[in-house]
Amino acid sequence: MDLAPALPIASFADIGDDLRVHYHVVGPEDGPPLVFLHGSGPGASGYSNFQDNFRYFGDAGYRTYVPDALGYGRSSMPADAEYHLDFLVDGARRWLDAIGVQRASFIGNSMGGAMAIRFALLHPDRVEKLILMAPGGLEAREVYMGMRGIRRMIKAFFSPEGITRDSMRRVFELQLFDGSLVTDQIIEERFQIAELQPKAVMATSKVPNQAERLGELTCPVFAWWGLDDQFCPVSGADTILRSVKGARVMNLAQCGHWVMVEHRDVFNRLSLDFLREP
Repeated sequence: MDLAPALPIASFADIGDDLRVHYHVVGPEDGPPLVFLHGSGPGASGYSNFQDNFRYFGDAGYRTYVPDALGYGRSSMPADAEYHLDFLVDGARRWLDAIGVQRASFIGNSMGGAMAIRFALLHPDRVEKLILMAPGGLEAREVYMGMRGIRRMIKAFFSPEGITRDSMRRVFELQLFDGSLVTDQIIEERFQIAELQPKAVMATSKVPNQAERLGELTCPVFAWWGLDDQFCPVSGADTILRSVKGARVMNLAQCGHWVMVEHRDVFNRLSLDFLREP
């Protein structure tokens, strides 16, 4: 008998300094912890990034958490904060402490991938496995600024007229090889959040190049990359393979930055296989 997909529970956790993190959770309470970390961009949130993925892992027995990073979704958005990588990672660490998760596997996309790498470097004893989808922070800043998708995203966010639904659509169409997969629902979900985000979220964003530290990772790593990615250059896949002992990488043709959207089924299935390996 087919079971209905698990319904996520939405919660908030106070992490100190008048900050709180919003998150969804599915799966059995005694299941192995699994944390999804979303990418950046106007209106981003954990749910919008992974709504077609996280229930699959909850149904498979994992206690699956989908937080909104500080500055995103329904988490705190202090206008005077500097949204550099260490600020976001420390927020994630404090959130995990608040909800009582000491060790987990992480699935991170783009900025979330950079967060997952940073977390594993800072707290290796708290990371079981890493699944990375086109993680940021593997090139010099100038390389990312030259990517077509990044340029369009910055233009939309800092436009004098402010973010609009049309400018958001033009950005997100570049996230995918097949831009027609960007639905009105996705745009509306993100637009409602983008209107609330202070300019500081993007203006102070800073993700350092972590490529030289990849060799310090001690956990198993499985990375995904679309060959048509217009936000994070696919050269990062080779960087991971050459730097991380035992790493594996899946490159997908006719695929952009959102592997988990364009190739949902294969991503879910093979990622679950990787998590289940001894």
